[in-house]
Amino acid sequence: MRITLGNPASAPQPANAYYSQVARVELPGGGALLYLSGQVADGADLATQSRGVFETIAALLHAHGATLADVINIRTYLTDIDRLGEYGAVRREFLTGTVPTSMTFEVSRLFAPDALVEVEVVAAVGARPEA
Repeated sequence: MRITLGNPASAPQPANAYYSQVARVELPGGGALLYLSGQVADGADLATQSRGVFETIAALLHAHGATLADVINIRTYLTDIDRLGEYGAVRREFLTGTVPTSMTFEVSRLFAPDALVEVEVVAAVGARPEA
């Protein structure tokens, strides 16, 4: 099994360089699992931040030949669980079709002082053609 860690140049770069945004785990027989670090985004309100988060996640997945349809698990961290409906409305714009397994947590704060939401995902992608 091969594991590759990194930050795809085609996606927004992390706020600091102390972590990898994606861990790609090649599976025996083809295909891979993609583990994405938690993503936050700038914005004055929860909806704007949520859209930014999902746009970044989509770009990270795209860099590995995947889409949001390949997401199998999503973990969401909100600073105010009472705003789950606002976040959920944006999430439904991006995650259509069969929904992934999910966990949502309320946290007292996130690493970015103005962040209201952080999202991490796991995606399963099919075998990639040989280059």
